[in-house]
Amino acid sequence: MFKVSPSDFAYLYEECKHCYYLKVRRGITRPQAVMPGIFTAINTRLQGMLVGKDLRTLSPLLPEGLVESQEGFVESEKVPGTEVYIKGKYDLLVLQPDGTYMLVDFKLSQPSEDKIPKYQTQLQAYHYAFLHPAKGEIKNITKMGLIIMYPDKVKFEEGTAILSFPPKWMGIDINTDKFLDFINSVSTLLEGPTPPENPNCKWCKYRHLGEALNYPSSSIDPF
Repeated sequence: MFKVSPSDFAYLYEECKHCYYLKVRRGITRPQAVMPGIFTAINTRLQGMLVGKDLRTLSPLLPEGLVESQEGFVESEKVPGTEVYIKGKYDLLVLQPDGTYMLVDFKLSQPSEDKIPKYQTQLQAYHYAFLHPAKGEIKNITKMGLIIMYPDKVKFEEGTAILSFPPKWMGIDINTDKFLDFINSVSTLLEGPTPPENPNCKWCKYRHLGEALNYPSSSIDPF
């Protein structure tokens, strides 16, 4: 049985099935890009300030709900008919007035409509895990969306630089049937032979360039 991470679906899975397969099946990951700590610090502080408060504390334009938890892990049972289960860390879980839950993902990025399809599968995976948890209580998620923030103004006040990050809400539709079709295709990929490389994958090109430079006479394919 294979553990799949929702955060891999938006980029790694779409960029190169070969690299994705190597990570999940062989434990061979791409080298980690250095992410400036400031982004993590901003994201964590923004979310942490909202726990126990109405989401509209951040902006009255956001949906109503009490932020119940931040950056928690969730794990699903094995998805029926597949060889995979889901495990990952969500951003915010919000209790709505009707007793159901809203799942929110924070993004420090420029808002654009292409973010919705890009992150839909990621949020759907968390949605599935909350409805089919390996342990703990079921959370009925009835709304999902992104809060996208990007600095647009700056001012200096009393020796401090203050950046303005206006939040934008982008709702994401829940489509369980579409997600189940997707996760079945992921399982089929992982159960099969090593898939071919994406010819446009820069990581695959980098790996082969290193092999060629260090082992010019070798024809061995380690995968």
